[in-house]
Amino acid sequence: MTDPIRPQPGILDIALYEGGASHVAGISDAIKLSSNENPHGASDRAKEAFSRTVHKLHRYPSTDHAALRQAIGDVHGLDPARIICGVGSDEIIRMIVNAYAGPKDEVVHSEHGFLMYRIAALGAGATPVSVPERERTLDVDAILKACGKKTKLVFIANPNNPTGTMVGLAELERLAMGIPKQAMLIIDSAYAEYVEGYDGGADLASRLPNVMMTRTFSKIYGLGGLRIGWGYGPKDIIDVLNRIRDPFNLSTSQLETAEAAVRDQDWVVQSRSENARLRHWLSEALAERGVPNDTSMANFVLARFGSEAEAEACDEFLKKDGLIVRRVASYGLPHCLRITVGDEPSCRRVAHMIGLFKAGASA
Repeated sequence: MTDPIRPQPGILDIALYEGGASHVAGISDAIKLSSNENPHGASDRAKEAFSRTVHKLHRYPSTDHAALRQAIGDVHGLDPARIICGVGSDEIIRMIVNAYAGPKDEVVHSEHGFLMYRIAALGAGATPVSVPERERTLDVDAILKACGKKTKLVFIANPNNPTGTMVGLAELERLAMGIPKQAMLIIDSAYAEYVEGYDGGADLASRLPNVMMTRTFSKIYGLGGLRIGWGYGPKDIIDVLNRIRDPFNLSTSQLETAEAAVRDQDWVVQSRSENARLRHWLSEALAERGVPNDTSMANFVLARFGSEAEAEACDEFLKKDGLIVRRVASYGLPHCLRITVGDEPSCRRVAHMIGLFKAGASA
C-alpha cells in the first residue's frame, strides 16, 4: 500500500487567511470598513488608464515592468534597476521568503504583525518566530534578542497593521545594524503614504546591504482590486528575486493603471490629508465613548474593548446596522476591532453606533 499524498511540512500549519468581510446577510447597502481601502477609490487618471487597456487584452504584458519601475523611480527618487513589481506586496513577501529561507531557518516578526509573514514562512518550510511588542508597538530590543544563528529574515510593518503604530527611522536603522550578518530586514511600508514626510525605509534600503522595503498600490492609491505591489532594495537581492518571479506576473491593466496612479501625487496628497482629518476625529470620538485606541499613523483605528466578548458583541451590533469592521483575534488582539477610516458619513455613523452600543452595554 502506498503512502498517502502529503504536502510539505509546515503547509498544514497555515490557517486559511480571511480578508475583511464585504457583505452582511439581508443588508444590500452595507458600509465596508474592514479592509483599509481608500474610501475615495482610485484617481481619475488611474481609471482612465485602466479603461484604455481594454484595447490590449489580446497582447502579452511587459515582462520587465520597465515603464512602471521608471515611474516609481521618478516619483520616489529611486533607482528603477533596484525595483521589483509583484501581485500586491504579498507576492514580494513570498518571493523573499522562498528565495532566502527554508527548513531549519527562522523568520522573525512582531506578535501583532501582518499574517502573511507567518504564512509565507510556513509555506517555505521555515519556522516563524513571533516576538512580543510593547504596548502594541514594535520593541526593537526584543526583536534583536530573538534573533540568532538560524535567523534569515526579519519582517517589520511600519506603520503596523492592525495596530497602526510605528517607530522612527533611527530605530529601524538600529535594528538593521543589529541583526545577524546572515539576516535581512524587510520593512513592510504598505501604509507609508499616510505618514507625511516618511520615506517608508527607502533611504535605509538604498544605503544598507541587508534592507528591503515593500510597498503597495492597494491602500492610498485605491487599487486593491488590481493587486499591485513593489519592492526596493540592493541590486543583488533584486536580481535573485527576479530569477524566481513569474515572467508575466502583472497584466497590462495592472502595469499601466499603477503607472498613472503613482504619477498622480496630487491624489495621494488629497487622500492623505482627508484621512488624517477623519482619523483624528474618529479616534477622539471613540475615546469620548469609552473606547480607547492607540495613535494610528495609517488609515484605520484599532478600537480596544474590555474583553473579547464585548468586542464580538459590538461587532454583531454594528453588523445589524450594516457596518462591517474587522475582528483581529487572529492577530492576537481578540478584544479589539480594526475600523477603517472611511468617508465622513461612515466615520460619524460608526462612532454613533459604537456610542449606542456602549450606552446599552452599561445600562
